[in-house]
Amino acid sequence: MRIPDKVRARLDELPDAPGCYLMRDGRGRIIYVGKAVSLRKRVRSYFRQAALRRGSPRLRSLVNSVDDIDHVVTRSETEAILVEGRLLKEYRPRFNVSFTDDKRFLLLAADPREPLPRFAFSRIRREDGRLYFGPYASAAAARATLDFAAKTFGLRECAPRAPDAETYRRCLNDIIRYCSAPCVARVTEEEYRRRFDEACAFLRGRRPAVTDAVAAAMREASAAMDFERAAALRDTLLYLRAALRRQGVSEKSPDMRKEEALAGVRALQASLGLAGPPRVIEAFDVSNIAGAFAVAGMVCCVDGMPHRNRYRRFRIKTVRGSDDPAMMAEVVRRRFARLAVEGGAAPDLVLVDGGRTQVQAARAALAAVGAGAVPVAGLAKRREELYREAGKPPLRLPKDSAALHVLQRLRDEAHRFAVAYHHDLRGRRIRESALDEIPGVGPRIKERLLARFGSVRRIAAAGEAEIREVDGVGPRLAAAIRGALGGGGQA
Repeated sequence: MRIPDKVRARLDELPDAPGCYLMRDGRGRIIYVGKAVSLRKRVRSYFRQAALRRGSPRLRSLVNSVDDIDHVVTRSETEAILVEGRLLKEYRPRFNVSFTDDKRFLLLAADPREPLPRFAFSRIRREDGRLYFGPYASAAAARATLDFAAKTFGLRECAPRAPDAETYRRCLNDIIRYCSAPCVARVTEEEYRRRFDEACAFLRGRRPAVTDAVAAAMREASAAMDFERAAALRDTLLYLRAALRRQGVSEKSPDMRKEEALAGVRALQASLGLAGPPRVIEAFDVSNIAGAFAVAGMVCCVDGMPHRNRYRRFRIKTVRGSDDPAMMAEVVRRRFARLAVEGGAAPDLVLVDGGRTQVQAARAALAAVGAGAVPVAGLAKRREELYREAGKPPLRLPKDSAALHVLQRLRDEAHRFAVAYHHDLRGRRIRESALDEIPGVGPRIKERLLARFGSVRRIAAAGEAEIREVDGVGPRLAAAIRGALGGGGQA
């Protein structure tokens, strides 16, 4: 089999990093989505002649249909699993037959309005007053999390809404599952509620000491060669640590958090060799899928604490294709060019999400607009290495370093902010693409419809008479548009 030149070029671009890959056919349609610990190794394995000879007809058909390959790099294998699930539900590729049942990842849910709340599994997050935690990367991780929380905090797992002595008589949880047995008043409802609240805090990542206990349990399971449980606890640990990073929370008072953040800023001065503490830091990150819906986010902290009034969003304007360093250079250049025009104060430090290449791109962009004196640093994801001046090796700060914690929180906040904007734009495009599936609606009609109504949702809510007012839309097409978008009733 001859590999098309375009595909061969894509294979050479793939990084040795976790993520998801999207295979497209000659018409640009996504026909397969997969995840990998190493994108380079996994995707290349499809195109080895020996693998194709041993593979199934379905595999050969897939490979013969591939005309292009996109990829998305993630922070971990666990994140890749979650991203894969979202992509599968969004695009529903025809070769991904194993997800045709619309399988969803497991959540943990609990109703705090119950007298003695308990956790249960759920696959759908509803607006029903319950608390939801997750999603978890695997069913085993969800079950291990529930099992650990129930044992650690003495929570019940029995089904009745209000268990009583009769429930206890038939229950083994008190004996083998470490239940605190509120049904027979072994603990009061108030004490049980306190345990439940602690379990919720643990699931939100707000109890680092308990998270350390999960790590210890994982090591014990591994030592006992119970590798299935060890893997489940590993996934649980990854989820909890991600929750802790996302929220940047601690159980300290606001004043203590501010003091800790300021200490981290002071420590950064020494770590980076700066003239003074970087009291104002602006962090940048870009988000796209193979160059599509390319955006960037900029977040800011003052004395180590978020300053949301200075957050900014950017649509990438000058870069085509998947070129993250060029995108980074564009947004840094635009940000500081505008600061120069408006006469605003420059930050004490620019932080980029990435390594040496991203730092060089940002530094060149600053120099181009006369802001070359602003220090730049990059925090790389894989090893949390800090890249500084050109020619210097990356710096590895201690994991308990206050300076590292400030940078991690800011880097992760920039990532969250950029990804949220990317998802928003992609969601709008998906909604608009519903018009592309209607026979008779070409680019011009689509443009006129959106210009007239503003969104697909408003088109769906409009009557046929209103839709017919759009230039080029006759009675038959108006009826087709109403029917395709789920409109009901008479015009």
